[in-house]
Amino acid sequence: MTEKNQLEAIRSGYAFDGASLELGAAVEDNTAKPDVQVRLPLSMMNRHGLIAGATGTGKTKTLQLMAEQLATNGVPVFMADIKGDLSGLAEPGESNDKVAARAKDVGQAWEGKGFDVEYLSLGGEGKGVPVRATVTSFGPTLLSKVLGLNVTQESSLGLIFHYADANGLALLDLKDLRAVITHLTSDEGKADLKNLGGLSSATAGVILRNLIAFADGGAEVFFGEPEFATSDLMRTGADGHGIITCLELPSVAEKPALFSTFLMWMLADLFQELPEAGDLDKPKLVFFFDEAHLLFDGSSKAFVDQIEQTVRLIRSKGVGVFFVTQTPKDVPSGVLGQLGNRVQHALRAFTPDDQKALTATVRTFPKSGYDLEELLTTLGTGEAIVTVLSETGAPTPVAWTRMLAPTSKMGPAAPETMDRIVSSSPLAPKYSEAIDRESAYEKLQGRLTPDTAGAGSDADAAQNTPAPEAPHAPAKKEKDDPGLVSQVVHSSAFKSFMRSAGTQIGREITRSLFGTARRR
Repeated sequence: MTEKNQLEAIRSGYAFDGASLELGAAVEDNTAKPDVQVRLPLSMMNRHGLIAGATGTGKTKTLQLMAEQLATNGVPVFMADIKGDLSGLAEPGESNDKVAARAKDVGQAWEGKGFDVEYLSLGGEGKGVPVRATVTSFGPTLLSKVLGLNVTQESSLGLIFHYADANGLALLDLKDLRAVITHLTSDEGKADLKNLGGLSSATAGVILRNLIAFADGGAEVFFGEPEFATSDLMRTGADGHGIITCLELPSVAEKPALFSTFLMWMLADLFQELPEAGDLDKPKLVFFFDEAHLLFDGSSKAFVDQIEQTVRLIRSKGVGVFFVTQTPKDVPSGVLGQLGNRVQHALRAFTPDDQKALTATVRTFPKSGYDLEELLTTLGTGEAIVTVLSETGAPTPVAWTRMLAPTSKMGPAAPETMDRIVSSSPLAPKYSEAIDRESAYEKLQGRLTPDTAGAGSDADAAQNTPAPEAPHAPAKKEKDDPGLVSQVVHSSAFKSFMRSAGTQIGREITRSLFGTARRR
């Protein structure tokens, strides 16, 4: 196919009838063609996507551009702001020669505009409303990832969670989990440890040491109550525009395993909480998963399989997931195969490994009239190779695209802007103050009466009134209630996964990502 034919194929292939995101103008002979626009159908945003490219090629600006248009179309957006660059979405952009030249080149009527932004921060570390999760909700699989446990230790941690669930020991923060492990490895808890089966005192000791080091490294503030309700990501403003939620991460950038796994917890929690939605004209939420390679680095096959299953199924609940990373090879093939929308910025080929990654990337694109192996190494900043799913679900022609310029500030927001937004946030009263109510630590320290310390007793329901948004505390067990663990074991989701996995690890992954500690 010649470049002329390619251009005509792009013109017809991206002429959609419904609402779309405007990505940019097609390029021919290194010249943008403003009359040939490259778009992404809004109705296909829940079919997931990939934004990839080497450092400095324009990935962040593409993410910003897409977030702006999603919000304008009434779609809430969540994104992780690793470097702080995306906080500028709240402020109007300022025109300059570079912006004006790009807008003229691609046929864009550019006007600076700010958007409704909500800033979050992990545990209040940095600017933003604090985000926390209870240890029970986070689950053994995700916690094993951030603790760096091996497969055997992960399975053992799952048994510890099982013990806590069965004995009414709410794991709200890290000290609760430490207390449970300490109890199991003590003389008093020897019988309980033996009854668990498959959990050695040596392995429990390793987990405890890793947990102590993790907490001493400052992770204690990320776990506890009030736990963040992921439904708060799905809000619109008074004007009907979607609210863009930025999880500000510069202050925890040295904890990549923690923040990437926290993002997976948020996605898994959304999956658990949202009802089936079917095909929608536009998604309920688009979730941008930045630095995606961090999630998969060092992950077990079972862990990756569960991520794949979550991504596959969450689209039916109206959530689109876009992974943002350097090369497609950073994303496992089972997940990559589900990413129907692709924006590939320039790649580098300085080393043999780079060349292999380039060749592998080219093979993931449909056939086109371009020499992609050459083109991908010569793309300019703010240019990309694009292919998306059409309104009928078929892949569009591969399009060399010069991207539009974002209309919001391309850089960090002013500190006073962020302070004003955080202080006036409707979420601040709900999440700002940490709560430390009675849970596993207090029970095992003997701070409650013997009657209330018993798991499943009538007094259990009458213990201190739980604070608002305490979703994961164990509920009272009625006589005919099989209990939380039993319910999960007999659930269809558990049985389905166990048929395919058939292992203890599979059981714990299901607990973590499909919500055995489901919000009540």
